[in-house]
Amino acid sequence: MRFKEKVVVITGGANGIGLAAARGFVQEGAKVLLVDRDAAGEQVAAALRAEGHDVAFHQADVTRAAEVQAYVKAAVDRWGAIHCFFNNAGIEGHVRAIHEQDEEVFDRVIAVNVKGVFLGLKYVLPVMIGQGGGAVVNTASTAALVGSAGLGPYTASKHAVLGLTRSVSAEVAKQGVRINALCPGPTDTRMIHSLEDQAHAMGANDVAERYQAAIPLGRYATAEEVAAMVLFLCSDAASAVTGAHFLVDGGRTAAPGGSAWR
Repeated sequence: MRFKEKVVVITGGANGIGLAAARGFVQEGAKVLLVDRDAAGEQVAAALRAEGHDVAFHQADVTRAAEVQAYVKAAVDRWGAIHCFFNNAGIEGHVRAIHEQDEEVFDRVIAVNVKGVFLGLKYVLPVMIGQGGGAVVNTASTAALVGSAGLGPYTASKHAVLGLTRSVSAEVAKQGVRINALCPGPTDTRMIHSLEDQAHAMGANDVAERYQAAIPLGRYATAEEVAAMVLFLCSDAASAVTGAHFLVDGGRTAAPGGSAWR
């Protein structure tokens, strides 16, 4: 029960790694606010409440300041604090050469993956500073560390998340707030299957098999395996860890020519 009576806010919490983290947190005693633009998040929250957990849902677009302020207020009004913040919402965009990328899609990827992280930090950090501390995990990617052909906008956005993590962690460390970046590799969630489908549509064959064969462990990570790192970084066991990034990629970036497709 590492998180007994702790309040956790998770953006992108209705599915994938966000949902896996939510399940991990509530099983260890946390109160969780799931934030997602998908209204189906209420059904997810209701299912967790039916299991006896203290969970609420707040629908929000993380690119809109007023909606970010609203989810922060919802957590504080309900529970009085925010001890852990999993700043996780993100989208993949399109797989295509940079000269074929749509400007509108580029703008949306940057808005969700970078502005959304920025706004989360902007409005959650004052709460944590005021209460004397907290832990933040920003979702970056292995794409924050290496390039990935066809995913220029996504890769740029995740490099930016890592830069924000490093800079802002130095700003708030003395106020008791820790900020780290999670860098998942290919994970068995909607996002990797979207990338597979896009590659298939471009004429590629055996995409999933080839992606997984390029991972030293020989498979995608599970959402639960990635979420375990989130829980560690938010726990007291990581009390001296801040401004760092943590790979959960099955050794993919350790292999020569490793791709960053998350």
